[in-house]
Amino acid sequence: MNSEPHPTPKRVRFVELNAQALRMLADGDLAGGSAETGVALDAYFVSDRARSILAYRADQVAEDPSAAPWIMRVAVSEPDGAVVGDAGFHGPPDAAGVVEVGYSVVHRYRRQGYARAMLRALLVRAAAEPGVRTVRATVRSDNIASLATLAGFGFVRVGERGDERDGLEFVFEVPADAIPGE
Repeated sequence: MNSEPHPTPKRVRFVELNAQALRMLADGDLAGGSAETGVALDAYFVSDRARSILAYRADQVAEDPSAAPWIMRVAVSEPDGAVVGDAGFHGPPDAAGVVEVGYSVVHRYRRQGYARAMLRALLVRAAAEPGVRTVRATVRSDNIASLATLAGFGFVRVGERGDERDGLEFVFEVPADAIPGE
């Protein structure tokens, strides 16, 4: 019998990355992005990969300001306030009611339950939105940790696709009405 207590599930809150913060970080301005969000961000948010994604999201919000409430947020651990990653949706629900989740955990916080906490919060948000019928996630075929995270939330593999940057990705979906509330 294992006498170790079960770890307490992690909790996160999301901090908005407004259009100005997205642009600052995309341009590599870590101090400005931190000031704009009100949280101390680290180099993770100005890495080459992050800057590419942030530039894409900044352009997305500039083109369609209504997408802003749906996209990338800073994930902050509660109650300690550590910035543990980012999470959000790729945009608002499409005409079929599908939203796609995305999340990433800062390397030093991986394998501690933060991806589960972020995904749980995103799913609760999606399920609460009347226009959302399906939540989609795409994961690189070799990303064992994310594949396991999705499996714990009832996602079902519905296909695969090739991605120019990430290679083979599996596509998963879960119906919004199958997501339990908080």
